[in-house]
Amino acid sequence: MADPAHDLKSRLLIEARAAGFAACRVCLPSSVPEVPAKLNAFLMAGYHGQMTWLEDRASWRGDPQALWPEARSVIMLADAYTPGHDPLEDLNHKSNGVISVYARGRDYHDVVKKRLKRIARWLAAEADCGVKVFVDTAPVAEKPLAHAAGLGWQGKHTNLVSRELGNWVFLGALFTTAHLQPDDAETDHCGSCTRCLDICPTDAFPTPYQLDARRCISYLTIEHKGPVDPALRPALGNRIYGCDDCLAVCPWNKFAQTARDQRYETRGDLDAPALSTLAALDDAGFREKFAGSPIKRTGRDRFVRNVAYAIGNSRDPGLLPAVQALINDSDPVVAEAAGWAIQKLKETA
Repeated sequence: MADPAHDLKSRLLIEARAAGFAACRVCLPSSVPEVPAKLNAFLMAGYHGQMTWLEDRASWRGDPQALWPEARSVIMLADAYTPGHDPLEDLNHKSNGVISVYARGRDYHDVVKKRLKRIARWLAAEADCGVKVFVDTAPVAEKPLAHAAGLGWQGKHTNLVSRELGNWVFLGALFTTAHLQPDDAETDHCGSCTRCLDICPTDAFPTPYQLDARRCISYLTIEHKGPVDPALRPALGNRIYGCDDCLAVCPWNKFAQTARDQRYETRGDLDAPALSTLAALDDAGFREKFAGSPIKRTGRDRFVRNVAYAIGNSRDPGLLPAVQALINDSDPVVAEAAGWAIQKLKETA
């Protein structure tokens, strides 16, 4: 007699593929017992910086069963967003801003969640079970769960790496009260490679597999409020939202799959945008330009602060008028960043 749980999982995989996901695996809520200790060590070291939301509900983040005691299975899904070119090349165009690949198209939270909800509705109807979906905005340890489910492993840069997809992947989680056969966890295949650690502009990795977010450019340009440490500003280069360096050099990307959803494709105006144009954005202009983009969550002031730092690093005296216009900005952090940029441009004139 056929195993109903096995049959349900087989049909789930078909449904996940039909919804557009590149991979789907299953683990138990109890599959990540190492997370609480690792998370506590990360927080105690202060590596989370201003991300106090990592402290909030840390017990839920460390234990999926605490988040939802009724859950019996965790379905982890991966969506590829592999870029069509090497994003490191964009760093050579100093008068243009570099936006992390994941943020150049439609907000992935919306795209992935819509797909997850489609699968959740199907599963609830098929198995008469409870379901909850999560995409990066809830206290869920997505990467450890994806590792436990066999989607990939957490590389030395702490991001998920897959032998089938590389490391350009979005993750979604679907918790369910249905019982599904768990998959085997993936093993680590980083070997002796240290490319992701070696390329980091700010030395944000104290040791392999450990990130000090306070030095990470993605954190500094997205999460960090207030002025960025002047000692770290030159390393930002022309990165104005996020950083892809450690992802871009991973050798496993030779197996990366092309993004299947056109909504992840780069918007034309976000492909190496001119710093002079971005510096002129007021709040209304910022909101209009980044509607439907994850960049909108950062807010105009923090974003323009990053643009000012990039202008200071550009060595392009032609950008002086653009940053001079910010010297009396209503946001004191932006004004200070503009003053720093003006000084840097004058030093290189």
